[in-house]
Amino acid sequence: MSDSVTDTISTMLAPILADLKLELYDLDFNGGILKVTLDTPAGQPAGVDIDQIALVTRLLGRELDHNEDAVPGRFTLEVTSPGLERVLRTPHHFNREVGKDVTIRFTSEFNGRRRLAGLLVAATDTTASVRVADTAETIEFPLSIVDKAKTVFVWESQPKPNSKEALAKRAASDKNASMHQQEASTQ
Repeated sequence: MSDSVTDTISTMLAPILADLKLELYDLDFNGGILKVTLDTPAGQPAGVDIDQIALVTRLLGRELDHNEDAVPGRFTLEVTSPGLERVLRTPHHFNREVGKDVTIRFTSEFNGRRRLAGLLVAATDTTASVRVADTAETIEFPLSIVDKAKTVFVWESQPKPNSKEALAKRAASDKNASMHQQEASTQ
């Protein structure tokens, strides 16, 4: 995407996102698709919802209709959230996702590895460090050799509703609730 298009779209988005308390996670124009990826500020308990995506789509679409020269040629506007497993393309993405599990693929072999999976423990504007899952070794690498990178969402299994584990959890929860009620009634 050319810098002038990036700057124009970013400028159009800035007041919209500020009003909605959202952030621009990524902006890409490739193959006739203008993809705008939105996120909530780091540390928020919830992500972007479908209503916010729809609103930004309408508001940005209206701005683009009024400024036909903003994006050259025909294009499709796609507004989305980064999702649970986020693509890491920029130093900002790596910095934002420190503390999360990631997978990395390098453009060529680095320290005997072509791929890396583990916990992203640090990131700067030029490097990142991952604690490798299978060895607990920490590997620092330059961001310039990253071919693809993304966060990995770890699905936690839930016990079956009537399993021993679920019944034990429920009993412990009920016991704690009962204790809190007794404490409240004695005060």
